[in-house]
Amino acid sequence: MIFRDSAFADDAAKTDSGYSGTERLRERAELVGKVSLRMSRHKQLLERMIRGRSDASIRFDDLRGLLRNMGFTERARGSHHIFRREGVAERINLQRDDGYAKPYQVRQVRRVILKYKLEADE
Repeated sequence: MIFRDSAFADDAAKTDSGYSGTERLRERAELVGKVSLRMSRHKQLLERMIRGRSDASIRFDDLRGLLRNMGFTERARGSHHIFRREGVAERINLQRDDGYAKPYQVRQVRRVILKYKLEADE
């Protein structure tokens, strides 16, 4: 049976628990939103990077902020931003590409983070 009025459609979708599918989705979205707000931006970015699915969509300034939050010092020379940290042998070199970090450089940062088991501060 197809209902054209959304109020009837919600009533028809009610389950034994008394919630419609739409209400359950809203509750889940609110819960996810609250969890995301509690997690710092740096930790969220770190999780995105570790997953490795969005290398091309990491913003340069966000990645730069993450590295500085992790204790790296930054030195800029022209378009190159070089990051170093005590205890990390590798130098990280980032370049801005239209507001985003270059994907191969994001992969290099991920390798360093995983190799040294680095974490973002709160």
